[in-house]
Amino acid sequence: MSDKQEKYWSPYVAGFVLGLVLLATFFVMGRGLGASGAMMRVVTYAVDTVSPEHVDGNVYFAKYAGGEQNPLNNWLVFEVIGVVVGGLLSGLLAGRLKWKTDKGPNISTTGRLLFAFAGGGLMGFGARLAKGCTSGQALSGGATLALGSWAFMFTMFAAGYAVAYFVKKQWI
Repeated sequence: MSDKQEKYWSPYVAGFVLGLVLLATFFVMGRGLGASGAMMRVVTYAVDTVSPEHVDGNVYFAKYAGGEQNPLNNWLVFEVIGVVVGGLLSGLLAGRLKWKTDKGPNISTTGRLLFAFAGGGLMGFGARLAKGCTSGQALSGGATLALGSWAFMFTMFAAGYAVAYFVKKQWI
């Protein structure tokens, strides 16, 4: 354990600021936050670059990149770019920007990265299958008091606690 106490924002202040950002997003854009839509647009752009005929012939892809439409010309893409740049800038300004892999003593770095990649892939697939990611569902849906979003949040946290019991041995 380090002797130096790391400084972080208060979670209450950070939550309040996130709420203001969400409110501003609803006010300015007419919809809430989300991230899976940006990833879907990047994938659509990549597929359109390699095989535009496939995109034009696919109902799902065509609504995002059909004809002359550029799928990257969407505010969600810029939102995610801003999240990445903002996170890097925050880490740099706070002196916490390091190249490291957090892991427990019972798993290798390669294993940790493989599990993270597999979990991220499953979450991304599930987000597209559900037509939205956890940030869009929990933050934006929860902010509008949508019953399904609240049910999702409680289920997600319950599932996280249930699974944590089985994976915690990797961290201790």
